[in-house]
Amino acid sequence: MRRPLLAFALLALATLAQARGSDNKWRLEFSGNAESAGRIVLQLVPEEGEPVAATVEIRKGRSENGVARDVRDGLRAAVGKRFKVEVDDGEDVLVKKGRGERNFSVTIVENSVKGVRINLDPE
Repeated sequence: MRRPLLAFALLALATLAQARGSDNKWRLEFSGNAESAGRIVLQLVPEEGEPVAATVEIRKGRSENGVARDVRDGLRAAVGKRFKVEVDDGEDVLVKKGRGERNFSVTIVENSVKGVRINLDPE
């Protein structure tokens, strides 16, 4: 029962992400410090192909710059060479499509870290 529900939820998120539009580069802006431990789950949805999800555990007390670095590392581990992921301005994470990849959307699936806000913007 849980597996079909999860598949439906992921399909709905992918559809929502495509409705928002896709681009070749996204900026993830982090603000606020981690007032609790928790996790951030992001999904990268290419125009064609399978979505890629990254789950990042965040420790209580992490600064917005620390959260950005943690997310960068988690995304890099999840996406491999398909996307380029880097920190910009300390609290921002840039995600760019790799050579030969399609434009994509980014969706916040979960953010259970109190005090941390995430703003997504195509570049």
